[in-house]
Amino acid sequence: MRLTRSTVRRAAIVAAAAGLFGGALLAPSSALAAPLSIASANTLAEQLDSPGTYLQDGRLVVTVTDEAQAAQVRSAGGVARVVKYSAAQLDAVTSELYSSARVVGSAWAVDPMTNQVLVSIDESVTSAGLAQITAVTSKMADRVRIEKVSGTFQTFISGGQAIYTSGSRCSLGFNVQNTAGQRFFLTAGHCTNIGSSWSASSGGSVIGVRTNTSFPGNDYGMVRYNAGVANPGNVWLYSGSTTRDITSAATPAVNSTVQRSGSTTGVRSGRVTALNATVTYPQGSVSGLIRTTVCAQPGDSGGSLFSGSTAHGLTSGGSGNCTTGGTTFFQPVVEPLSVYGVRVY
Repeated sequence: MRLTRSTVRRAAIVAAAAGLFGGALLAPSSALAAPLSIASANTLAEQLDSPGTYLQDGRLVVTVTDEAQAAQVRSAGGVARVVKYSAAQLDAVTSELYSSARVVGSAWAVDPMTNQVLVSIDESVTSAGLAQITAVTSKMADRVRIEKVSGTFQTFISGGQAIYTSGSRCSLGFNVQNTAGQRFFLTAGHCTNIGSSWSASSGGSVIGVRTNTSFPGNDYGMVRYNAGVANPGNVWLYSGSTTRDITSAATPAVNSTVQRSGSTTGVRSGRVTALNATVTYPQGSVSGLIRTTVCAQPGDSGGSLFSGSTAHGLTSGGSGNCTTGGTTFFQPVVEPLSVYGVRVY
């Protein structure tokens, strides 16, 4: 299980104005430095133990804990905001939650907007489960806040188009290839755990065989295409049988607008609300997820999260539906691309 954040995770990008504990925004000295790029902001945030960065009015705001760090941010071309808690202090909260409060139906992520850890509790959490969570969070003072969400956190078994195995339906995430030119597709690991042979229709001919699967902990798996199966590098948009070409992969900025394609509900849009989220499903906990407001339903599992021509993630699970809305979590696609040595095309 992943208990520490990588450079990308530490530099969670959220959109907001000054948060609950934030002071004034300290603008950069524009004469001294060009605006920070996302990559530069990630590196700077890591160096400064920043609890997060976010976009505001087209500029990157880097949260820091003292004026000396704020001066470093401004000299680098960023906008600084002084907050109460560092990344290490908030990471201590998430580590304690992971160790002592992994209750089915709960999820958490650092919210740099308020400089807190947000703990979400679904309708399945019992009084005993809530007591277990509050026993931990009550010691954390204002470093943590709890919210209740409707529905229950679940994986969405029932990218785009439908794929089938062992009587279950999921959605294809992204087509990928390795350096040898072999073609595969990525989907959710809780899907590839179910079966090894995959078809494009229920009871249809096999289009590929599972090569890798990882769930829980992570939520991704890979299937190698059989010879002769068409596998274009795009995402199905459902509207008028159109597609979107995918040419790159990256972790999205928090508060950015993203789209999801899935075989139950088609293409839906929403906003990224957190990075490095942990959710505990009935089958186990998964960490490092992208949390969003995009709705999803059973059968959408494994489907594509993207914006423009950039791949972002694979649909993992969440609560709610596309009638009432809800919270949906996505496995960042950059991780399986790196682990399996493949790329989008």
